[in-house]
Amino acid sequence: MRFAAIADIHGNHAALKAVLNDIAALGIRDVVNLGDCFSGPLEADQTGDLLLLLDLTGERTVRGNHDRYLIEKPADQLEASDAHAHRQMSTRHFDWLRKLPMNMVWQDEIFLCHATPKDDNRYWLEMVTPQGHVTLRPQGEIETLAEGVDQSLILCGHSHIPRMVSLADGRLIVNPGSVGQPAYDDDLPFYHKVETGHAMASYAVIEKTESGWAPSFRNVAYDHMAMSRLAAENGRPEWASALATGRVA
Repeated sequence: MRFAAIADIHGNHAALKAVLNDIAALGIRDVVNLGDCFSGPLEADQTGDLLLLLDLTGERTVRGNHDRYLIEKPADQLEASDAHAHRQMSTRHFDWLRKLPMNMVWQDEIFLCHATPKDDNRYWLEMVTPQGHVTLRPQGEIETLAEGVDQSLILCGHSHIPRMVSLADGRLIVNPGSVGQPAYDDDLPFYHKVETGHAMASYAVIEKTESGWAPSFRNVAYDHMAMSRLAAENGRPEWASALATGRVA
């Protein structure tokens, strides 16, 4: 078995196209999507149309926290990135989102969720200190969050940080990183920044071998400056900086 895992597209249609082209060039046919597809000051409509064209349905896609906001919150209560996406999206995109599960088991042996199995807005593999440092979460806490998940491979996104962690019983948790947003800041649980330091789109290729699961993380170049300019035109200088540099200005 060999497949690709993508996450956190955030309306970056150009990055998604580049990643899908890279996946196709590798001869990989199966793709799973870990959510947060639309939210951002970019091209939610084109992103949605591409995902629908690929038929990345609820059989291979789980819902992210920002996906949930788009279908649960009134439009006038959405934050800026969600509101921009909401204005661009069509009925077909919302209908698609409503059908997505919070988590699922794919191919009987791979668990998919956006953040953690019970909370779509909590980092699984990372923690934030009161000083705003984003660090690897203690092993015991990671193990606790994995209780009740029996699959040997667990996939999550949300933090935008490519990372894998082995559990004591041999299970493996993999975060493929973000396709469309290489840096951001957030106020919860404490103010912090997540910065990859580069502007490329990230995803993971995962293969099942005789020795177990073998993930490889890939970074794909694309016209990120076009997306940076678009974010600036849409009044989001912090997004423009993140897309241009992989850092939060």
